[in-house]
Amino acid sequence: MIEQHTITLPTGTLELSVTNSAFPLDELVGFAARANNKRGFLFLSKVLGKHWPVTPSTMRTIHDQMAASVPAIEGPVVFIAMAETAIGLGQGVFEAWLRAHPGREALFIHTTRYHVGEVPIIEFAEAHSHAPRQFLHMPPDPQQRALLLSARTLVLVDDEASTGNTFLNLANACRELNPGIERVHLAAITNFMGDDATAALRERFGLPTSMAAALNGEYQFIPGELAAEGAPAQRFDASADRGASGAFGRFGLNDPLTVPAALADSLAGQVRGGERVLVLGTGEFMHPAFLLGAALEQRGVDVVVQSTTRSPILKWGAVSAALAFHDNYGEGVTNFLYNVAPDQYQHVFICHETAPNEALFQLAGVFKARLFHFISETEVEEVSEIPVR
Repeated sequence: MIEQHTITLPTGTLELSVTNSAFPLDELVGFAARANNKRGFLFLSKVLGKHWPVTPSTMRTIHDQMAASVPAIEGPVVFIAMAETAIGLGQGVFEAWLRAHPGREALFIHTTRYHVGEVPIIEFAEAHSHAPRQFLHMPPDPQQRALLLSARTLVLVDDEASTGNTFLNLANACRELNPGIERVHLAAITNFMGDDATAALRERFGLPTSMAAALNGEYQFIPGELAAEGAPAQRFDASADRGASGAFGRFGLNDPLTVPAALADSLAGQVRGGERVLVLGTGEFMHPAFLLGAALEQRGVDVVVQSTTRSPILKWGAVSAALAFHDNYGEGVTNFLYNVAPDQYQHVFICHETAPNEALFQLAGVFKARLFHFISETEVEEVSEIPVR
């Protein structure tokens, strides 16, 4: 049975049809209005850990569900997650797939909006985004680079598919590098392309293409009064060092990231019964925050995971609170945190890959948070002295 929904936003009207879903709509997504003339609405995921606080176990359920939907495939497989929103999702799906297929040869890599070192990048477009330029680093490791260039299957992961254009742009960029790609699988939490567009993916991509999502449907958006456009969300300088690391997925990974067990043991021992914990990722640095949150949850801590974002969203609907601050990558764009209020959590642990800086101190000061600098998978330093604000 098709579900019909009409959502009236400050920026227009969203007409939504849900054809099938593995979970109730309200458990998967809410609806938000964006200050974006290209697209005045947002399907705000409640299971992604980006704009909404989520328990790690809920996130892992989605990872496992999406990994199980990947068709049986032969040969090397490359998983690519879309920046910035779906980086953690894609990494979780990759790790869930590895758990279900031990010994299989696979590569995980995520797109990014930062250039790391002198490593060559491939560019493609995400047209409806506030920050439309996306980049993929060529893995500097010879074995991983060979895998990317010889893989027969691409698994592209995003939180939401609405037109399929970004998937197509990335697939085309990868096929220019590796003409031997034989199959593409698209994985998303929600697929709003509609049945006809989904059925036409093979013709559009020019090779066998499958699509799997926890929820499938179609939408139409009738724009109303446009919100004031936000400040630029991307100022790319290929020569700038933004403090982004190649160690957590930008350069490629063959194995799951290491769980910070010793750190989780220490932090769990400092949380008293009844206290709530938020583990906060920063920008593109999402998956290590999930792993820390999951480790705390396994130790009995009442914990949720979320991340900061560069996406400007209006305070309306599924967004009950909004905080703006400087970005910790030094790009000069405004970053945001949604649905979190000061003093809502007794403990806030902020995970970041960049060196400690004023933006991180500002964010930590608002929540009386602790900063954890992930230098590598196994080396994590707490920033012991945060300037008093």
